[in-house]
Amino acid sequence: MINNLEIIVVLPAYNAARTLEKTYNEIPFDIVDAVILVDDSSTDNTSEIAAQLGIKNVIRHDINKGYGANQKSCYRKALELGADIIIMLHPDYQYTPKLIHSMAYLIANDVYKVVLGSRILGKGALNGGMPVYKYIANRFLTLFQNILMNQKLAEYHTGYRAFSSEIFQKIDIHKNSDDFVFDNQMLAQICMANFEIAEITCPTKYFEEASSINFARSTKYGFGVLGTSIQYFSHRNLGIKFKIFK
Repeated sequence: MINNLEIIVVLPAYNAARTLEKTYNEIPFDIVDAVILVDDSSTDNTSEIAAQLGIKNVIRHDINKGYGANQKSCYRKALELGADIIIMLHPDYQYTPKLIHSMAYLIANDVYKVVLGSRILGKGALNGGMPVYKYIANRFLTLFQNILMNQKLAEYHTGYRAFSSEIFQKIDIHKNSDDFVFDNQMLAQICMANFEIAEITCPTKYFEEASSINFARSTKYGFGVLGTSIQYFSHRNLGIKFKIFK
């Protein structure tokens, strides 16, 4: 806990058996009260390793429901357990758990309600091995979103995020996609609800065991991001309403 606030780390997992232990062992349990892992019907032994590590809250989807659906299960369980601060960390060790302290304290001290670990602030992305085409797409999409959504974020596409539980009282994540664009829709909802978002520099690692969507899925995600930004602009400025913002 920090300031008597319950801190829960959620791990949306799919085929994370080779990196889960390393990720878990770097979680700072001096402040983290519980860990939840949701296994989206992995084909490896992710759930078994989670149990061996002593993770008490392991949820396994019987079928692969998608990255967005995985996060919905993560947040639902964290709120059921009484989380005040929820930190979403990928168990593929692409993002370092060593930033959990910094992210959690910003929320616990009531400075921000949302904190993102940004790969783009500084030089962490390319130095960490991010493919050049993903970096260029990230920069283009972020510029497009900042213009349409009137924001100044370094990136919208990081998988390392911390939230106050208050966020989930103001937005309805269950209206969002079950696919990868869920992340982007959630940030759009947060901006629509007029929450400020903090970013901290996060080193990142791209390596064989780290999960990464392929070019085709990345392209689909990119079009989803563009669509979400247009919906946001239309909802806020043109009176054209979309259900994810209602």
